Amino acid sequence: MTSQELIALEERRGAHNYHPLDVVLTRGEGVWVWDVEGRKYLDMLAAYSAVNQGHCHPRIVAALKEQSERLALTSRAFRNDRLAEFYDRLCRLMGYDKALPMNTGAEAVETAIKMARKWAYTVKGIPDGEAEILVFEHNFHGRTTTIVGFSSDPQTRGGFGPFAPGFRLLPFGDADAVEAAMHERVAAVLAEPIQGEGGIIVPPNGFLRRLREICQRHNALLMLDEIQSGLGRTGKLLACQHEDVRPDVLILGKALSGGLYPVSAVLADDPVMGVFKPGDHGSTYGGNPVAAAVACAALEVLVDERLSERSAELGAYALDRLRALRAPAVKEVRGRGLWIGIELHPEAGGARRVCEALEQRGLLCKETHEHTIRLAPPLVITRQELDWALDQVEAVLAALEPHPEPALADATGRG
Repeated sequence: MTSQELIALEERRGAHNYHPLDVVLTRGEGVWVWDVEGRKYLDMLAAYSAVNQGHCHPRIVAALKEQSERLALTSRAFRNDRLAEFYDRLCRLMGYDKALPMNTGAEAVETAIKMARKWAYTVKGIPDGEAEILVFEHNFHGRTTTIVGFSSDPQTRGGFGPFAPGFRLLPFGDADAVEAAMHERVAAVLAEPIQGEGGIIVPPNGFLRRLREICQRHNALLMLDEIQSGLGRTGKLLACQHEDVRPDVLILGKALSGGLYPVSAVLADDPVMGVFKPGDHGSTYGGNPVAAAVACAALEVLVDERLSERSAELGAYALDRLRALRAPAVKEVRGRGLWIGIELHPEAGGARRVCEALEQRGLLCKETHEHTIRLAPPLVITRQELDWALDQVEAVLAALEPHPEPALADATGRG
């Protein structure tokens, strides 16, 4: 089937809960993907950081194949011979006593919320049902009914209430607001070190250190959602390491499997993780043998290929290039490592038309919050590939008119 035929079938049969670019991909390798007509594109989204290790990394694919042919699923009613190794490898690398495996990022966040509340009632001594978790405006932690209930995005929330109580929304980056909101019934503070879906929003220097100090002083848990920001994306293994901060609860997902299989995890030390008892929480697929084998391989690739270091080096280079660009439509360029947001002035007509123009040049990226273009390639990208991608971005932005009309002219040329 052609791209147009597949798009038409998808629109007819699928729920319209996404608005993707009209490119139909069929194959990927490293930083490159191909559509069903054979056109080649450089992926500058990396599946929202799930593909940090590159598309179809051979070592991770081999682990998936080998394990799926031997033992795929036991449920947690029985033990399997891959889970202990995954626990040990992940905990040693991240520096925690214990891990709890789940599947998706949203499940991991829900797990962390349950853990914080159980800890609040059984350890801190907060009266049952009165625990509060402090969260931040423009957050994105998933799309479950609990999580969207503390979103500040009207579309994310609209039509899905009533919502669970127990969350207080604060300005992101404002540590003084956190201090003012603290009281004896606060169980935890939940934050992204850098807000990805919010538009690659980097908080002020010292914000995470202040959160760490405030939580410690008030006996509250600091829970950091590193689902997108973690595992090399910002130039360190974890984004919180830029400020030498260690959260009480660490939430991981996406690149934990190299983009091949849904794997997420929550990590904490014994005094926190120990609140869970048999029957408190679980998942049929969480910690299954395939997930454990794939995650072990994904972590090995991340370390062996020094992908955090590559992100730091190439990310600094990309930020310097983009910040030097003289394009009237660009309001701000921000980011850390190979995670960059280019915010346009509202008069530029929105970021989607820029993404559509880049698609015509063989570069795939995605807008967020209407006016911001995200650049987040797989971390295996080379300097030559990055230069080519930045050439396309700079060319489109330099030609961008300050108003939506006339539309951007399509350009030719592919990597």
